[in-house]
Amino acid sequence: MNRFLVVGLGNPGKQYEMTRHNIGFMVVDELAKSIVVNFKGGFNADYAVGEIGGKRVYLAKPQTYMNLSGKAVSEIAGYFDIESGNVIVVHDDLDMEFGKIKLRMGGSSGGHRGIESIIASIDTDKFIRVKMGIGKPQHKNMPGYVLGEFSKEEKSLLDRFVELGCMAVKEILQSDLKKAMNIFNNKIITQEVKEQCQV
Repeated sequence: MNRFLVVGLGNPGKQYEMTRHNIGFMVVDELAKSIVVNFKGGFNADYAVGEIGGKRVYLAKPQTYMNLSGKAVSEIAGYFDIESGNVIVVHDDLDMEFGKIKLRMGGSSGGHRGIESIIASIDTDKFIRVKMGIGKPQHKNMPGYVLGEFSKEEKSLLDRFVELGCMAVKEILQSDLKKAMNIFNNKIITQEVKEQCQV
């Protein structure tokens, strides 16, 4: 059976649970719920094992804090013999507005410390990214922004946005990356909600 690793990026600890930087954790939690699997500790991560689209899927939330996320990814991928092209990383992206999603294979880290750590740890950038837009702050306090909670308006759309990320990962697993990109790239959850409200 083809094996995939789906990694949600975030920081461990109650204080970070609902922060922008933890949207990767949120998507992986939702995936685990949808296929009814439970997380256990190991490999510097909370991880779970299940099946999606006839593929064995390892879900992981690194517990090393964002800057060392690669440690967990390299350990799990190495132990279960998962090739880099079958690693899917879900993470926040400052360069896209909130509610927008973009899938891609490979490329630079774009300054994201978690992605930097993964590239360094597995010695390649050839893994799949599911980028979840969180927008850029007006002020220059970037750490405060990414480690802060979503705004009231964003919170009202957050469940739908997380579900969109979940659907994108499932499409990659059930079909392939190219088809998933055609469906989900540049989708914006806020636009969809506004259109539905106008019907």
